[in-house]
Amino acid sequence: MELSAARKLFAPLPVASVATVSPDGAPHVVPLWFVWPEDALYVSVRRPGRTWANATSDPRVSIAIDVGRSWVEVAGIVVHGRAEPLAPDHPTMRKPISAWHEKYRSLLAGDGFARFTEEIQVMGFLRVPPGRVLTWDHARA
Repeated sequence: MELSAARKLFAPLPVASVATVSPDGAPHVVPLWFVWPEDALYVSVRRPGRTWANATSDPRVSIAIDVGRSWVEVAGIVVHGRAEPLAPDHPTMRKPISAWHEKYRSLLAGDGFARFTEEIQVMGFLRVPPGRVLTWDHARA
């Protein structure tokens, strides 16, 4: 699957499984919100938090996203890359943050936004340009 087709298929999905490397070398995998506006995936994380700390000390990350229920519907992507931790006020974050708000606005309706801001008081983003990419699509097999 071409990367542009993969982005079109997977970018609208709400959650990606993001793996970082802990200081002891163990994998740390968490489901996180993300946007994929063009050249890179932007994953929202707590700052400070374990995922942020891991990516700051070792930028190697893997991001897995999949869709479908039955075997003949399943498609997925794994993006391996190097994370660049960025604060929301970083000059390059305007477009990704706008895309993030557009994508998740409905999930933060009602008391969702208040609860979100209580839980995640300081947010950061991991910018991950795709390095090695693996895709599969059982519907096209």
